[in-house]
Amino acid sequence: MIEGLQTSVVGSHARPSWFVAGIAAAERGEFGPVDLQEMLDDAVDLALRDQEAAGIDVVCDGEMRRAGFFTAEFYRHLIGVRPLPADRRLGAGGHDQQHRFEVMEPIAAPNGLGVVAEFRYAVARATRPLKVTIPGPYTLSGRLRSGPGEVYGDRNAAAEAFVPILRAEVEALAAAGAMHIQIDEPSPAIHPDAPSDFSGLFDAVVAPVAGRVRIGAHLCFGNYLGRPLARRTYRPVLEAMLGFRADELVLEFANREMAEIELAGELAGAGRDVAVGIVDVKNYYVETPDDVARRIDTTLATGIPPERLTLVPDCGFSQTARWATLAKLRALVAGRDLVIGRISAAVGRTDP
Repeated sequence: MIEGLQTSVVGSHARPSWFVAGIAAAERGEFGPVDLQEMLDDAVDLALRDQEAAGIDVVCDGEMRRAGFFTAEFYRHLIGVRPLPADRRLGAGGHDQQHRFEVMEPIAAPNGLGVVAEFRYAVARATRPLKVTIPGPYTLSGRLRSGPGEVYGDRNAAAEAFVPILRAEVEALAAAGAMHIQIDEPSPAIHPDAPSDFSGLFDAVVAPVAGRVRIGAHLCFGNYLGRPLARRTYRPVLEAMLGFRADELVLEFANREMAEIELAGELAGAGRDVAVGIVDVKNYYVETPDDVARRIDTTLATGIPPERLTLVPDCGFSQTARWATLAKLRALVAGRDLVIGRISAAVGRTDP
């Protein structure tokens, strides 16, 4: 087998029907704490088994303990906030229907954000290398009310308040044995006018573990209900992306018909590994192994060394039905294997 061309996932896994029904029952107060724990443990086990059965090389817990990416799960660990009603409750789904929080006093998380416990369970259940995913400071700040007269005068100030909380979390993850941590943040392209120094915030979080733990930066275009949030282009923010102190940049290409894939070679030339989105989580067209192989060929044609390339879905699968998720994961691995087979055969023909 050639060096590289690992497969992995970006984060969330598809929610099976029984899990969705269980979350609804728990929200109605029908579950006790032990019932809920059992269901969440079972959901993590399912996500790991689905990924491993498909042949994914580096797995994660599917973020199954987070009922949605922008979930109250993280915020329940905070002190100094109280929930607010959504801006909009009816009509087509959108981010303005998600929960928000009023900040009553400077935030803190005295007992952490719960990710270390998630890791300890998942690593004991996984049979393959495990990646931990965690939202970054700018991502988490998006649900806190900020502005003139508020505890945090703008979103940047709120994001900065999350930096020490997240830094403590990644330090605790490293101490618990995590070797691969992916931090999820918006692509800088989503907020072109924001005064925030995205890479500065990110780098401040990972500083204590950089060089000891493999750090990924997932720069997301958005995927709530399968919809992005802004213009999906990386080229104008290439310099900002290179500012992230990350070993690997996790980027979306399949949904954009491989537009800007030349950046994979440029980023590798700048010393970054790249996780290339090679199957489209926002489309119910299920790629064939040949489709995936052609996209991998297109990626390798940029000059990126195979050992710097990881093959992933464009984003998490939480907004995708499980039947499609399973088919896409299998196609991802099968397409990779087609490419490896061709390369190995070509090497064999040229060996003396």
